[in-house]
Amino acid sequence: MELYVKKFSELTVDELYDIARLRERVFTLEQKVGVEDLDGRDKTALHVFLKDAEGIEAYLRITDRDSDHPDIMIGRVVAAKRRRGLGTEIVKAGIHAAREIFGAEKIVAEAQTYAKGLYEKCGFTQTSDVFYEEGIPHIPHVRMEL
Repeated sequence: MELYVKKFSELTVDELYDIARLRERVFTLEQKVGVEDLDGRDKTALHVFLKDAEGIEAYLRITDRDSDHPDIMIGRVVAAKRRRGLGTEIVKAGIHAAREIFGAEKIVAEAQTYAKGLYEKCGFTQTSDVFYEEGIPHIPHVRMEL
């Protein structure tokens, strides 16, 4: 399996299609998330993914600080096959990329509650109570880089 970290403009058409398809399959079809997945932030994000002969197996995006979001954020974390360590591997790769490329000293994530253990294993700490987004319980997390 090979790790890729790319800006939007560096993605091939096939990679972009495979990323959109994976995100749609999980977030829209499986989880029934009712908000647009393609929210306009992909064009300025870093796209981190693990790919093998079968295609993209795990993905996340890293968004930089902007006027609406004061912190670097890891989001859209998804693995094609679950319970194989791909979630942990992609989150750790995302942390590394956020530090190396954006100079992150603080990384935030809003994860579904079932993924709390994954984020804690990767050094994140819950910052407040559960909140609901589209009826799905989420937990805000932060990881401070030293």
